[in-house]
Amino acid sequence: MSSGNTNTWLNIWEKEKIGVAIMGVGIFMLCFNRMHKYLPFLRCWPKDDSGSETERAILRYIPESVDYLHSVTKFSREELKTLYRNFKNECPNGMVNEETLKHIYGQFFPDGDSDAYAHLVFKSFDRGNSGVVNFERFAIGLSRLLRGTLKDRLRWTFELYDAKGLGYITKDDVATIVRSVYKLLGSCAQPQLNDDDVTEHVDRVFDKLDLNRVGKVEFDDFYEVCTKDESVVLSMSVFDHAM
Repeated sequence: MSSGNTNTWLNIWEKEKIGVAIMGVGIFMLCFNRMHKYLPFLRCWPKDDSGSETERAILRYIPESVDYLHSVTKFSREELKTLYRNFKNECPNGMVNEETLKHIYGQFFPDGDSDAYAHLVFKSFDRGNSGVVNFERFAIGLSRLLRGTLKDRLRWTFELYDAKGLGYITKDDVATIVRSVYKLLGSCAQPQLNDDDVTEHVDRVFDKLDLNRVGKVEFDDFYEVCTKDESVVLSMSVFDHAM
Protein backbone atom coordinates (compact mmCIF):
# COMPACT_ATOMS: atom_id res chain seq x y z
CA MET A 1 0.00 0.00 0.00
CA SER A 2 1.34 3.44 -0.84
CA SER A 3 2.23 5.84 1.98
CA GLY A 4 -0.39 8.27 0.70
CA ASN A 5 -3.19 5.72 1.01
CA THR A 6 -1.92 4.59 4.40
CA ASN A 7 -1.91 8.15 5.68
CA THR A 8 -5.44 8.69 4.41
CA TRP A 9 -6.73 5.68 6.33
CA LEU A 10 -4.79 6.71 9.42
CA ASN A 11 -6.22 10.21 9.35
CA ILE A 12 -9.76 8.82 9.20
CA TRP A 13 -9.12 6.25 11.91
CA GLU A 14 -7.59 8.77 14.29
CA LYS A 15 -10.82 10.79 14.10
CA GLU A 16 -12.55 7.73 15.59
CA LYS A 17 -15.06 7.31 12.81
CA ILE A 18 -16.88 4.05 13.33
CA GLY A 19 -17.06 2.97 9.70
CA VAL A 20 -13.30 2.88 9.31
CA ALA A 21 -13.26 -0.59 10.84
CA ILE A 22 -13.83 -1.88 7.32
CA MET A 23 -10.77 -0.16 5.89
CA GLY A 24 -8.89 -3.40 5.30
CA VAL A 25 -11.82 -5.00 3.55
CA GLY A 26 -11.40 -2.72 0.56
CA ILE A 27 -7.88 -4.05 0.17
CA PHE A 28 -9.20 -7.60 0.39
CA MET A 29 -11.64 -6.92 -2.42
CA LEU A 30 -9.03 -5.24 -4.58
CA CYS A 31 -6.64 -8.13 -4.01
CA PHE A 32 -9.09 -10.74 -5.22
CA ASN A 33 -10.26 -8.64 -8.14
CA ARG A 34 -6.70 -8.11 -9.37
CA MET A 35 -4.81 -10.87 -7.63
CA HIS A 36 -3.45 -12.26 -10.86
CA LYS A 37 -1.56 -8.98 -11.33
CA TYR A 38 -0.44 -8.16 -7.81
CA LEU A 39 -0.05 -11.42 -5.92
CA PRO A 40 0.65 -14.20 -8.40
CA PHE A 41 2.67 -16.16 -5.86
CA LEU A 42 -0.29 -16.87 -3.56
CA ARG A 43 -2.07 -20.21 -3.50
CA CYS A 44 -5.19 -21.26 -1.66
CA TRP A 45 -3.55 -24.12 0.17
CA PRO A 46 -0.03 -24.46 1.60
CA LYS A 47 2.47 -26.88 0.14
CA ASP A 48 3.72 -29.91 2.00
CA ASP A 49 7.37 -30.71 2.76
CA SER A 50 7.90 -32.16 -0.70
CA GLY A 51 6.77 -28.93 -2.35
CA SER A 52 3.47 -30.32 -3.62
CA GLU A 53 0.12 -28.81 -2.81
CA THR A 54 -1.65 -30.57 0.01
CA GLU A 55 -4.23 -33.24 -0.71
CA ARG A 56 -7.08 -30.91 0.12
CA ALA A 57 -6.21 -28.79 -2.88
CA ILE A 58 -7.05 -31.73 -5.14
CA LEU A 59 -10.72 -31.42 -4.23
CA ARG A 60 -12.50 -29.19 -6.71
CA TYR A 61 -15.51 -27.08 -5.81
CA ILE A 62 -17.86 -26.46 -8.73
CA PRO A 63 -19.71 -23.14 -8.39
CA GLU A 64 -23.33 -22.46 -9.22
CA SER A 65 -24.23 -21.23 -12.69
CA VAL A 66 -23.64 -17.65 -13.79
CA ASP A 67 -27.42 -17.19 -14.11
CA TYR A 68 -27.93 -18.19 -10.48
CA LEU A 69 -25.17 -15.89 -9.22
CA HIS A 70 -26.55 -13.08 -11.35
CA SER A 71 -29.93 -13.58 -9.66
CA VAL A 72 -28.53 -13.38 -6.10
CA THR A 73 -25.95 -10.61 -6.61
CA LYS A 74 -25.93 -7.20 -8.26
CA PHE A 75 -23.13 -8.11 -10.65
CA SER A 76 -23.60 -8.50 -14.38
CA ARG A 77 -22.88 -11.85 -15.98
CA GLU A 78 -19.68 -10.49 -17.51
CA GLU A 79 -18.51 -9.14 -14.15
CA LEU A 80 -19.16 -12.50 -12.53
CA LYS A 81 -17.18 -14.27 -15.23
CA THR A 82 -14.25 -11.90 -14.70
CA LEU A 83 -14.39 -12.34 -10.92
CA TYR A 84 -14.50 -16.09 -11.27
CA ARG A 85 -11.55 -16.20 -13.68
CA ASN A 86 -9.44 -14.19 -11.23
CA PHE A 87 -10.64 -16.21 -8.27
CA LYS A 88 -10.00 -19.55 -9.96
CA ASN A 89 -6.62 -18.38 -11.26
CA GLU A 90 -5.26 -18.32 -7.71
CA CYS A 91 -7.71 -20.78 -6.14
CA PRO A 92 -8.05 -23.61 -8.66
CA ASN A 93 -9.89 -25.77 -6.12
CA GLY A 94 -12.62 -23.11 -5.98
CA MET A 95 -12.19 -22.25 -2.30
CA VAL A 96 -10.08 -19.89 -0.21
CA ASN A 97 -9.03 -20.40 3.39
CA GLU A 98 -8.01 -18.07 6.21
CA GLU A 99 -4.28 -18.53 5.70
CA THR A 100 -4.52 -17.13 2.18
CA LEU A 101 -6.28 -14.05 3.50
CA LYS A 102 -3.58 -13.55 6.11
CA HIS A 103 -0.93 -13.72 3.39
CA ILE A 104 -2.80 -11.11 1.36
CA TYR A 105 -3.04 -8.65 4.23
CA GLY A 106 0.56 -9.35 5.15
CA GLN A 107 1.69 -8.18 1.71
CA PHE A 108 -0.14 -4.88 2.05
CA PHE A 109 0.81 -4.30 5.69
CA PRO A 110 4.33 -5.74 6.00
CA ASP A 111 5.12 -3.66 9.09
CA GLY A 112 2.14 -4.94 11.05
CA ASP A 113 0.52 -8.13 12.29
CA SER A 114 -2.39 -8.90 9.98
CA ASP A 115 -3.54 -12.18 11.52
CA ALA A 116 -6.18 -10.82 13.92
CA TYR A 117 -7.85 -8.54 11.40
CA ALA A 118 -7.69 -11.09 8.61
CA HIS A 119 -9.38 -13.59 10.94
CA LEU A 120 -12.27 -11.18 11.55
CA VAL A 121 -12.70 -10.45 7.84
CA PHE A 122 -12.62 -14.14 7.01
CA LYS A 123 -15.24 -14.89 9.69
CA SER A 124 -17.52 -12.29 8.12
CA PHE A 125 -17.56 -14.40 4.95
CA ASP A 126 -17.42 -17.81 6.63
CA ARG A 127 -20.51 -17.52 8.82
CA GLY A 128 -20.99 -21.27 8.70
CA ASN A 129 -17.55 -21.89 10.28
CA SER A 130 -16.61 -24.30 7.51
CA GLY A 131 -13.03 -23.03 7.34
CA VAL A 132 -13.27 -22.16 3.65
CA VAL A 133 -15.06 -19.61 1.49
CA ASN A 134 -16.30 -20.74 -1.89
CA PHE A 135 -16.89 -18.48 -4.87
CA GLU A 136 -20.62 -18.11 -4.23
CA ARG A 137 -20.10 -16.81 -0.71
CA PHE A 138 -17.33 -14.56 -1.89
CA ALA A 139 -19.42 -13.11 -4.74
CA ILE A 140 -22.48 -12.55 -2.55
CA GLY A 141 -20.44 -10.83 0.17
CA LEU A 142 -18.61 -8.76 -2.41
CA SER A 143 -21.90 -7.72 -3.96
CA ARG A 144 -23.18 -6.48 -0.60
CA LEU A 145 -20.15 -4.26 -0.22
CA LEU A 146 -19.60 -3.03 -3.75
CA ARG A 147 -23.18 -2.85 -5.03
CA GLY A 148 -25.25 -2.80 -1.88
CA THR A 149 -27.11 0.07 -0.28
CA LEU A 150 -25.67 2.02 2.62
CA LYS A 151 -27.72 -0.19 4.91
CA ASP A 152 -26.27 -3.33 3.29
CA ARG A 153 -22.74 -2.04 3.85
CA LEU A 154 -23.39 -1.02 7.43
CA ARG A 155 -25.01 -4.39 8.10
CA TRP A 156 -21.85 -6.08 6.85
CA THR A 157 -19.74 -3.78 9.04
CA PHE A 158 -21.90 -4.61 12.05
CA GLU A 159 -21.42 -8.32 11.37
CA LEU A 160 -17.67 -7.73 11.24
CA TYR A 161 -17.87 -6.46 14.82
CA ASP A 162 -20.32 -9.19 15.80
CA ALA A 163 -17.89 -12.01 15.04
CA LYS A 164 -19.75 -14.39 17.40
CA GLY A 165 -23.04 -13.85 15.56
CA LEU A 166 -25.02 -12.85 18.68
CA GLY A 167 -26.98 -10.07 16.99
CA TYR A 168 -25.41 -7.35 19.11
CA ILE A 169 -21.96 -5.95 19.83
CA THR A 170 -20.31 -5.18 23.15
CA LYS A 171 -17.39 -3.05 24.22
CA ASP A 172 -15.21 -6.15 24.02
CA ASP A 173 -16.19 -6.58 20.37
CA VAL A 174 -15.22 -2.99 19.61
CA ALA A 175 -11.95 -3.52 21.48
CA THR A 176 -11.19 -6.56 19.36
CA ILE A 177 -11.62 -4.54 16.16
CA VAL A 178 -9.64 -1.56 17.42
CA ARG A 179 -6.73 -3.67 18.63
CA SER A 180 -6.66 -5.70 15.43
CA VAL A 181 -6.51 -2.52 13.33
CA TYR A 182 -3.63 -1.12 15.35
CA LYS A 183 -1.79 -4.42 14.99
CA LEU A 184 -2.50 -4.36 11.26
CA LEU A 185 -1.02 -0.87 10.90
CA GLY A 186 2.02 -1.72 13.01
CA SER A 187 4.70 0.96 12.84
CA CYS A 188 2.52 3.01 10.45
CA ALA A 189 0.30 3.94 13.40
CA GLN A 190 1.70 7.16 14.79
CA PRO A 191 1.91 7.88 17.60
CA GLN A 192 2.29 4.35 18.94
CA LEU A 193 -0.41 3.70 21.52
CA ASN A 194 -0.21 1.81 24.78
CA ASP A 195 -3.00 -0.28 26.32
CA ASP A 196 -4.43 2.69 28.23
CA ASP A 197 -4.68 4.73 25.04
CA VAL A 198 -6.45 1.92 23.23
CA THR A 199 -8.86 1.42 26.14
CA GLU A 200 -9.70 5.13 26.13
CA HIS A 201 -10.23 4.99 22.38
CA VAL A 202 -12.57 2.02 22.71
CA ASP A 203 -14.54 3.74 25.48
CA ARG A 204 -15.14 6.81 23.33
CA VAL A 205 -16.22 4.80 20.29
CA PHE A 206 -18.55 2.55 22.28
CA ASP A 207 -20.11 5.50 24.06
CA LYS A 208 -21.10 6.87 20.65
CA LEU A 209 -22.73 3.58 19.73
CA ASP A 210 -24.43 2.63 23.01
CA LEU A 211 -27.36 5.03 22.80
CA ASN A 212 -29.39 3.25 25.48
CA ARG A 213 -26.43 2.76 27.85
CA VAL A 214 -27.17 -0.94 28.30
CA GLY A 215 -23.71 -2.27 27.46
CA LYS A 216 -24.65 -3.74 24.11
CA VAL A 217 -25.56 -2.33 20.71
CA GLU A 218 -28.01 -3.88 18.27
CA PHE A 219 -28.01 -3.13 14.57
CA ASP A 220 -30.76 -0.50 14.64
CA ASP A 221 -28.79 1.68 17.05
CA PHE A 222 -25.58 1.06 15.13
CA TYR A 223 -27.30 2.08 11.91
CA GLU A 224 -28.79 5.21 13.47
CA VAL A 225 -25.43 6.41 14.81
CA CYS A 226 -23.55 5.69 11.59
CA THR A 227 -26.04 7.31 9.23
CA LYS A 228 -25.95 10.52 11.28
CA ASP A 229 -22.18 10.76 10.91
CA GLU A 230 -21.28 12.24 7.53
CA SER A 231 -17.74 10.90 7.62
CA VAL A 232 -18.98 7.35 8.20
CA VAL A 233 -21.28 7.63 5.19
CA LEU A 234 -18.36 8.98 3.18
CA SER A 235 -16.12 6.11 4.27
CA MET A 236 -18.69 3.64 2.92
CA SER A 237 -18.40 5.24 -0.51
CA VAL A 238 -14.85 3.85 -0.89
CA PHE A 239 -16.49 0.69 -2.27
CA ASP A 240 -18.21 2.55 -5.11
CA HIS A 241 -14.96 2.57 -7.06
CA ALA A 242 -13.30 -0.60 -5.76
CA MET A 243 -14.13 -2.62 -8.86
